Amino acid sequence: MKIAAVIAEYNPFHNGHFYQLNTIREKLGADRIIVVMSGNFTQRGIPAIIDKFDRCKMALENGADVVFELPVYYATGSAEFFAQGSVSLLDKLGVVDMLHFGSEDGNLDTLFACAKILANEPISFKETLSTLLKEGVSFPTAQAKALTEELLKHNIPIANQNDLQQTIALPNNTLGIEYIKALLQRKSPIQPMTLKREGNQYHELKITDEQFASANAIRSFLYNLILSNSSEKSFVPETGDFTLSVYDTIQRQLPTSVYDYFVDKTHQEFLFSDDFSTVLYYKLSNTLHSGNGLEEYYDVTEPIRDIIIKNLTHFTTLSDFCLACKSKNLTYNRINRCLTHILLDLKQEKIQEYKANDYTNYARLLGFTERGKDVLKAIKANSSIPIINKLSKAARELDNPLTLSSLKADIHASQLYYMLQGQKYKHIAKNEFTQELIRI
Repeated sequence: MKIAAVIAEYNPFHNGHFYQLNTIREKLGADRIIVVMSGNFTQRGIPAIIDKFDRCKMALENGADVVFELPVYYATGSAEFFAQGSVSLLDKLGVVDMLHFGSEDGNLDTLFACAKILANEPISFKETLSTLLKEGVSFPTAQAKALTEELLKHNIPIANQNDLQQTIALPNNTLGIEYIKALLQRKSPIQPMTLKREGNQYHELKITDEQFASANAIRSFLYNLILSNSSEKSFVPETGDFTLSVYDTIQRQLPTSVYDYFVDKTHQEFLFSDDFSTVLYYKLSNTLHSGNGLEEYYDVTEPIRDIIIKNLTHFTTLSDFCLACKSKNLTYNRINRCLTHILLDLKQEKIQEYKANDYTNYARLLGFTERGKDVLKAIKANSSIPIINKLSKAARELDNPLTLSSLKADIHASQLYYMLQGQKYKHIAKNEFTQELIRI
């Protein structure tokens, strides 16, 4: 049995994801596909617009066979930590043959060359990177520049040197490089495979019929839809008619089952960053008032602490606060991640402990298909880490206090997510402990 793996957020699941899973099965001959998916918070430091169990169901209905949750410490981390957590989980399952990911470049040789440099960190690379950071260049840009110089300096053969620095810095390429680096460092037998990203780019907000829209564009559409308080039917002045649904704009971007989910009013409980504004403001104010330092939180440095304190008196919403804190060497996403780490009480000391303990040491199962049962059987026979099926049994299955602390962070993050979802849509909050596995 040939088993492929995908690391994803599916925020939300769209046709680009469907295309990838079909490619893995039809062109690469994979018999089964495992997905490691972010939970209710994602790598950009934003809440998922749809909760993890519904996103798991979307994936299973459209090509995935088994879905595991990526622990929140990794799911909201930098590209490097996100990759290390994901790859360590897959590697420890003991059954994965290939890791498949999308990339803007689509050239595995270029990504491999960059990954080898990052894995080995030559002195010249570290010196260039350090110099650029001291000059105030943001880390993603500095790393891309340093990698480019190293590749050109040693005449490493690459497919295309035009705009190399920009190519390396593109989001999916960056993650692909980190996935390969993690595999190399672990000496993992898992083989990396990439697929050139089709359609709109990662940050593109425009939706067209001709191309795969980005998840970012679909989220933006849904956010603006909620803000406009649009009704289910939309009036067209030119014709005097009503369109079938305002969701028609994204219908061609989604598999049928996902589109059906969106148009069902019982499922329209989307969450966005600004829904967490009040809780975040309270957490920031309370932490500073109590005399505790913000630097104890994951990824928060002294400069970031200072800029948060400087702008806190002008706090209105989470998204506007991120814009106010953004600077030349601090990206919007970096600020967003830091604020999410504060919101979710994720501590820096835990990061060092998880690294020393070889990253992810459990796999939380979210759901599986009938075909996925044989994958779970193989995992049970080969995995070096426990598989969590029921939270009520987790304390007995995770005898390591450090590992248990990671799972508790996952639970805390989800409970906060469900609490705010319940308040926004006026119903009793879902309970993480009573959520059933998704079975398709």
